[in-house]
Amino acid sequence: MLGAHAHTARTTRDEEFENLYKTQVKPFVVTLYKYPKIQASLHYSGILLQRIEKAHPEFFMLLEDLVARKQIELLGGGFYEPILPLLPLQDKIGQIELLTTYIRRQFGKRPQGCVLPAQAWEQNLVAPLTTCGMAYTFLDEQWFPSPTIPCLTEDQGKIITMFPVSYTLRRAFTHQNPRKVLENLLVTITSDQDTHVITVFPECFYAEGDDAAPEFALHAFFEALSGFDTHFEFTMPGKIFKNLHTLPKVYFPGSTTQSGGVPRQCLIDYPEANGIYAKMMFTHILINQLRGDKERKHSAREELWKAQACDAFYPTENGGIYRSAARKAAYKALLSAEKITRENGFTPSLISFDFDLDGEREALFQGEELNCYIQVTGASVFELDYLPRCWNYLDTFSPERALTRRNAFVDRLASSEARFAISADSRFCSNERFELVELNKDRGFARFCLPPLHDVLPFGNIALDKMYHLQKNTLCLRYILSNQGTEPACFNLVPVIDLSFPGDGETMLRLSRYSSESEESISPDNAVLTDTDGLYFQDIRNEVNLNLLFDRRVDIEIKSITSPVGALPHTSKPMAFPLSPLRGSATQRLAADVYQSTCISPLIPVSFAAGERFETEIHLQIGP
Repeated sequence: MLGAHAHTARTTRDEEFENLYKTQVKPFVVTLYKYPKIQASLHYSGILLQRIEKAHPEFFMLLEDLVARKQIELLGGGFYEPILPLLPLQDKIGQIELLTTYIRRQFGKRPQGCVLPAQAWEQNLVAPLTTCGMAYTFLDEQWFPSPTIPCLTEDQGKIITMFPVSYTLRRAFTHQNPRKVLENLLVTITSDQDTHVITVFPECFYAEGDDAAPEFALHAFFEALSGFDTHFEFTMPGKIFKNLHTLPKVYFPGSTTQSGGVPRQCLIDYPEANGIYAKMMFTHILINQLRGDKERKHSAREELWKAQACDAFYPTENGGIYRSAARKAAYKALLSAEKITRENGFTPSLISFDFDLDGEREALFQGEELNCYIQVTGASVFELDYLPRCWNYLDTFSPERALTRRNAFVDRLASSEARFAISADSRFCSNERFELVELNKDRGFARFCLPPLHDVLPFGNIALDKMYHLQKNTLCLRYILSNQGTEPACFNLVPVIDLSFPGDGETMLRLSRYSSESEESISPDNAVLTDTDGLYFQDIRNEVNLNLLFDRRVDIEIKSITSPVGALPHTSKPMAFPLSPLRGSATQRLAADVYQSTCISPLIPVSFAAGERFETEIHLQIGP
């Protein structure tokens, strides 16, 4: 069985989509059309099909013709290419049914089987897949007793057929002449069974010499297949499924091709992915609480589904989670869904809730214009949503991959000599667990306390209180430091703040400083400012202003945080025709760095005697 897969993110630019269509999607189908004896299964994500329908409706006519002459089978799956194991049951079924309905409406035939994005599998997928009418799906050959024998698998009394997909053949067709690959395949196939079912979804096709054009490589590939039509029958899974009998039963472990581990491993490897996942689950709860308005509930759920695409959870050949645009699109859809749930009335709130599913309760401010979520580790803000623009200003990304997120108000007590340099003689309060000692819902503030650690140096005698207060479009943070040692203390309080804008170029972001009753424009890239009362950010694309104000003059370091983005499979020659998502961790990062966030490090001098206190306030205003 021959298959093809393609997907595009919702954030893909028009020129990127056109390149995908002209170099991958169209050449495969057009070439297949010229070889009517070769049948194939096609899986295109719903979002890709929508874009093709709008930009190239003639392509749908070609697909309709191939369906009519029974040369292709269109496979289903999740409409927005989600990692299905990460979704609540209701969303799994909704995503699959959405794509099934689209395919049936466009091509007149309901899909019988589906493709799992990133081949992400957990055994409890059996029930929702069969509920949606899916009779079979595909997994990597490594999990099967034999790479050429389909199996049955079961969960909660539901049964589905699993076809093994040959990764070995996929790589072979990438690097070797297809005729040689097929000759070797005939030699390796044993004769201990009557029928071998071999499934391959090639990611690209080998081309002789320097001509790597998709049409040339595909023509050579299909010519090679045609030359072996007496040895192989090129068919579709729907036909094979009808004639399968007495299959072995296998229970498959959780797995995915993207991380080389279980599907949920991405939530551990990328805390940014866990942030989107936590927001997704929280939004799912909000939607389920809607009563009496089915249309509004459906609209909110469709926005939620848009946020579930795999692009924001894994690295892919186009960057995936490394791309700020992919994460921003997920948050935009989630916040749009949240706004829909508020349409018939909303009351601001302050609650204690385990939002990020780590066993610790966070303080959640839910305001009319701002959401502010604060964790006990470091008492730092990890999500800051401006709802009028559906924008999370703390959707940051850590290029160091230290399994921590870049948050706001991440505190460090540094020696006076260290200034902005991170040195060993600093106390990193961001790694310490604060206690949520007061959550005053009536007055709208949350207070966190960090006790002194007298046996910890340096600055172990310092106790730290942080009190957050949210009013409409302003977040206020009051610091209270107390010296509980026996000696005077002198150091710098450095509350690092990361803010994520659409970009840091002049067309994206403008930055000014307040100092000595004057305002001065500065570069948002990298700068060190002295005697500054505050900063004024103009988010050009969102048409939003942010004011960061201090109650005293401070020195500030500003840096743009960037990270490499994009990946390519390891190949021995240029890719003529990439089709599939990356497998495992066999990727190499491209050198190009892209903007992720702007890091602001204020330097607040603290000097006080034993038993004394020091107080300071920071205000962050966000508005149009």
